[in-house]
Amino acid sequence: MHIKLPASLRAAIHSEIARSGRSLDAIVRDALAAYFETSLHTVFQVSTSGALVAGVYDREASVATILDHGDFGLGTFTGLDGEMIILDGRAYHADVSGTVTEAPEDAGVPFAIVTRFASEQQAAIAEVTSFSHLEALCDPFRASGNIFYAMRLDGRFAAVKARAVSPPPPGTKLVDAVKTQHEFTLTDIEGTLVGIWSPEFSGPFSVAGYHFHFISRDRLKGGHVLDIKADRLTLQVEPLTQFHLALPETEAFLKAHISGDTAAALAFAEHDH
Repeated sequence: MHIKLPASLRAAIHSEIARSGRSLDAIVRDALAAYFETSLHTVFQVSTSGALVAGVYDREASVATILDHGDFGLGTFTGLDGEMIILDGRAYHADVSGTVTEAPEDAGVPFAIVTRFASEQQAAIAEVTSFSHLEALCDPFRASGNIFYAMRLDGRFAAVKARAVSPPPPGTKLVDAVKTQHEFTLTDIEGTLVGIWSPEFSGPFSVAGYHFHFISRDRLKGGHVLDIKADRLTLQVEPLTQFHLALPETEAFLKAHISGDTAAALAFAEHDH
């Protein structure tokens, strides 16, 4: 793209490069995003992982509100009722059997993390033998351990071990709720992994590390990913350098005791049982 700029704008851009150390591409990109009122490389999160650990699963936002802030991401529904997958601007609900339906816009959301997905890298991922192997294959595409990343992987999966949590009694701690999670395995299935990688320092308010949800290509099956096997996948990656956290105002959240030490509970909740 070639454009003509007046001398005053060129001088302002060069001055900003010298002042901030940012690249020309970054400055022009952000200026255009501001003009078109489009958020780039921004994470929008409702509530905190600590609130989930403490058993706060009340409605904090609607699906419609979440979709206003992103077209790619994951979360859960009011009462910890199943798993949320957001892909291509639509929100889906995976129930305890792994059956997926499109979520209504007025459905309640206690926790979600989304972005407007715009990949900056694309690559082919060879054979994936396990979840830990997938993590190792994705690691080289993260240039930093101190920002967030959105990761989308498409292809045919030999097996996806997944789970969905059924609604526990109100106030049940997350570690107790997932003890009765429903686990299932989907085999020889085409679909997409919707993933967010969060830095270690975000552990007290987000889910540090890799967090993937799966949805089949026909949008009929899915859940929170526990393990996978696949022959070849296409990976798309977007670095996320802006973070917006919307804290709830419900009575349950405001009165809850939310500890900053949630890593052990989240690690337990993220894996199979």
